[in-house]
Amino acid sequence: MATPTPTEIKLHQASLKMEIAFSDGAHFELPFEFLRVYSPSAEVRGHGPGQEVLQVGKRDVLINAAEPVGHYGINLFFSDGHDTGIYSWEYLYDLGVNQAAMWDEYLKRMKAAGASRDPGISKMFEQRPKAK
Repeated sequence: MATPTPTEIKLHQASLKMEIAFSDGAHFELPFEFLRVYSPSAEVRGHGPGQEVLQVGKRDVLINAAEPVGHYGINLFFSDGHDTGIYSWEYLYDLGVNQAAMWDEYLKRMKAAGASRDPGISKMFEQRPKAK
């Protein structure tokens, strides 16, 4: 089955959310912070399992711009300078479907690291996991 494609994408700067509607009728509101901490970039995801980098201090991040990438995705340009990683339609759909569970997991990882979603006090936590 083919992944549904977006029929509408809106960036809401006041609520800090991206609203996205898909061809199958699904509709999601994805917070900018959520999109930033789950960026598909290697900088965030690493190059393999266990290499993910916990993104901290992103509560107030904005999306300054968005550009289509072919017919399969979008590149988002965040106010903290992050602009790598292509958000494919499939990945955005997956983020929408699994948002609650993924957000809960993120908050648990933040708590375990003693990190903060607030900018400024979190720089010391932005580091790659130590090799085993």
